[in-house]
This record gives sequence, structure tokens and C-alpha cells, in this order.
Amino acid sequence: MNTKLNKSDYILLSIILGVTSLFNVWQYYTYGNDLLEYLIDIPAYILMTIVAIVLFLYWLMPNYLLGKPNYFALISLAIVILTATGFIELLAGYWSCENDCNEFPVWHRAILNGLFVGADNVGIPLGILLTKKFYESQTQVVKIQKQQKENELKLLRSQLDPHFLFNNLNTLDALIDSDTVKAKEYINRLSLIYRYLIQTKDAEVMELSKEMNLAENYIFLIQTRFGDDYDFHVNKNIDFSNKFLPTGAVQALLENVVKHNKVNGENKIHVVIDIDEDWLTVENKKSNFTKTKDSLGTGLLNLKSRYQLLSKELPQIEESETEYKISIPIIKLSN
Repeated sequence: MNTKLNKSDYILLSIILGVTSLFNVWQYYTYGNDLLEYLIDIPAYILMTIVAIVLFLYWLMPNYLLGKPNYFALISLAIVILTATGFIELLAGYWSCENDCNEFPVWHRAILNGLFVGADNVGIPLGILLTKKFYESQTQVVKIQKQQKENELKLLRSQLDPHFLFNNLNTLDALIDSDTVKAKEYINRLSLIYRYLIQTKDAEVMELSKEMNLAENYIFLIQTRFGDDYDFHVNKNIDFSNKFLPTGAVQALLENVVKHNKVNGENKIHVVIDIDEDWLTVENKKSNFTKTKDSLGTGLLNLKSRYQLLSKELPQIEESETEYKISIPIIKLSN
């Protein structure tokens, strides 16, 4: 759940504070309070309520509830925030009434009253905002899941696209006459790719090792089809255990390289796949025919949508005149 305030949250909070402030004005009028109390108490109430809500939503909940939960720290710090903001408002109200400071409640009673005031001020607006946030997050999850299913269907169709099969059959036809041994290897690699796609079509994530096996088979097809036009180098000197990727992620990145880079007959396209503990990065030299306008294609948009459900991190893209680099987070399902 995203706890950061958006435009509609600010509007809702303004309405809540505005309505409660009007009630306070009416109450002050009924009791015949002095003008100074209007000018001090109500702004103090609004300011302390906003401070407490911001601390809850931007610091306390993200660090002690939504991240790695620490309920003891959460409750303790929540009490401190409510007590501090309530105490400040209580002190402002006491001062605005021009009371003698010597008559201020003893410290333990003042702290307890501050907690009561803080909880009373923050409880309703924070509860309404959290309810709204929860509803929005659930709606967003449903929307992303729907979009993911649509993207996965498009991705599966593109993987089984007749053009993909047609291009590979053309390559295979040429190999049969020129190199029967390599033709058999090509058939074997192509069958492994299709078997993998069929077996994993319903899997959201797949082991990094299996994704890299798919990548090796896919690279073999590319290099066989295009000859020396593409040069691939893979750095994978890490332990692959407990490391996962969205299914078909590496294939989508390799497809992106081939789709948007065409060799001009002079310089080959150098592609480096680098894998560390947290990221898999594909970096390639750009050709003169790079379609920068469509640099983020359907496959990469699909990846971004899937990562919104699977990880806190999203794919990162860096692009210059000569190089294109995309990094995708490696997912760890257990400690």
C-alpha cells in the first residue's frame, strides 16, 4: 500500500479538518471564548494533526509496518507522536486562555492528557485516509492484474507468432542444405524454447537459472540466424539459488535488442548480460537504425506491469546516443 498523500488525499484531509474546525468555532462561540483562543487553538489543532498524520504516513508506517514489521516500535513511536502533538496543542490552548503556568497539570497528567488529545485529533482523519488508501491499493492491484493478463496474452501470442516460427523455419531450411549437424542443433534449441514457453505459460516467476538456460537457447537462434551480426557476452559469476525473474523476462530483453538494432554491415551489435545479487542488466551498443521512438516496446511494458505486483523495484532504463541499458530487479522469494 502506498501511504504517500496524493491530490485527492489533500482535498479529503482539507475537508475533514475544515469541518472539524467549523465545529470547534461553533463550540468556542457557544462557550463565549476569547478571540485569542480562536487564533491560537484552532491553528494549533490543524497544524499538530497534519504533523502527526505526515509522520504516520511518511515515516512510521513505511518503516515499521509495511517494510519489515516491528510492532513494538510501531506502537511505542505512535504513542510518542500522539502524545507530543497532543501535548503541544494542549499547551497552546492553556496559554491562549491566559492561565497561570503554575496551575498547569502535573507532568504525568499533562502527558496523559496529551495522548488523549492527540489520539482524538488524529484518529478520525487518519482512519479515513488509510481506508481510502487501502481501497485505492486494492483497486490498483485488480487493475494491474487485469493488465498483466492482457499483456501476458499478447506476449504469448507474440511468442507463438507465425512470423517468429516462419523466420526460424527459413533459417532451418537454409541450414539443412548447408550444415545438417547445426540444423539438428537448431531444431533441438527451438523445441526447448517452445517447450519452456508452454510449460511456464501460467507461472508468474521462474528460477533465474532456467531463465538463463532459455536465454542461451534464444541467443543460439539469434546468432545462427544473423551470423556475426550480434555478439553476446554473459557475466554470471554468482549463486543462482533463491533468485527469480518474471517468466520470459530475459527473452523479452533479447527480443528488444534484435528488434531495435539492425547491423549496418560494418560493426556488429555487442550485447553484455551482467548478473549481480540484485539486478540483471542487458547493455548493448546501438546501431544507426535504432528505433529510439519505440525503445520501450510491448514486451518491456509487460515487464514493468508485472514488476509492479512482484517487487518494490521497477526496471530501470539508461539510454545515450551510442548505448542502451536496461536493468531488471532479481526477485528473492525467501530469506
